[in-house]
Amino acid sequence: MNIDLKELTQLAPIFRELFKGYHISRRDPELYTQLSNLQDQYRALFKSLGYELTCDTRGFYYFVPEQMGAQVNKTAQRLALFTFILVEHLADQGRDPLAVLDGGSLGRDELPPLLEKYKDLFLQAEVTTQEELEEKVMRRLTQLGFASEDNGVYRFLAPMHRFLDVCLSVQQDRDLAASLHSALPLPTPVLVADEVEEDIVIIEPAEEIAREENEEDALARAMAEEREAQEIDA
Repeated sequence: MNIDLKELTQLAPIFRELFKGYHISRRDPELYTQLSNLQDQYRALFKSLGYELTCDTRGFYYFVPEQMGAQVNKTAQRLALFTFILVEHLADQGRDPLAVLDGGSLGRDELPPLLEKYKDLFLQAEVTTQEELEEKVMRRLTQLGFASEDNGVYRFLAPMHRFLDVCLSVQQDRDLAASLHSALPLPTPVLVADEVEEDIVIIEPAEEIAREENEEDALARAMAEEREAQEIDA
């Protein structure tokens, strides 16, 4: 398809955010609106770079790098485990996990009791202190667009559905969604790669730095190739 690069006025910031693993949602109105309006053009351009632009119907966009395929790194496992823990913790309290993880919030003051209650599970994720929980889990959730933080309150955003989907797939029963509204806890998860969906790929800091070094070259190459293709067509 013909791509008019002049129409892609948000190309640079959109590519930059998606490239580092960020999830663009309605919380980023300018970027999200342009992606929604010019989805086909952005998808075609990014495909030339080897990236699959994925649009989740629940309102967010992210990259699934083709070359990483089924690789699941420790950050993805850690965030998935945290979601399992939080779902069970909220159910134990009689709170609706889905309501909290779909636009709801969690206070920073709720982290210490959560860490104490599930310390054995958090140990699997190499999280033993509140500082580590905030740095390795909560900070990564905000960096990647799964949550936002304001004055010690973490608000969960639409991309959290990716990890809720993992909870459902591990149970191998999509009807489990209805039981999230009950007080029944989920079975205790074990932190192994097989339990995380293959398409959840989170870029670790070291990988992110290496890839950011090539970001401008990759974007420039894609744009040059598109211009060349348009000149040939003309």
